[in-house]
Amino acid sequence: MAYDQKTAARVRRLLGSRPDIAEKEMMGGLSFLVNGHIAFSVSGRGGMLIRVGAEGMDRLLKEQHVQPAAMGARTMTGFVRVAPEAYRSDAALTKWLQCGLDLVAAMPATKSVKLRRPNPSQRRRGPG
Repeated sequence: MAYDQKTAARVRRLLGSRPDIAEKEMMGGLSFLVNGHIAFSVSGRGGMLIRVGAEGMDRLLKEQHVQPAAMGARTMTGFVRVAPEAYRSDAALTKWLQCGLDLVAAMPATKSVKLRRPNPSQRRRGPG
């Protein structure tokens, strides 16, 4: 699955070795999950999908380089697509990651999803 390897590496570096975060290729990119819930995803179509909740969408859609997230013709309620221009610095990327982490932190763990954070030596290394 094609996604921005450099952004994925930045996300991993900023998250550190948090044991509560798992990675899974899904939603057209590389998703980062907490307790089985998607917090954010490095998109294969460019940019990132960030889980912000239905309540946070209106406020965050007013920011530059942010638009509603869509899958096909359907708008994904509770997710925004953030263009790379909005997270050029580590501080800006951290802000967006925290939006997703804060939202899923309050959600109960899913029972059906058992994912592990990949061992760094087992991660695929892509170009870039």
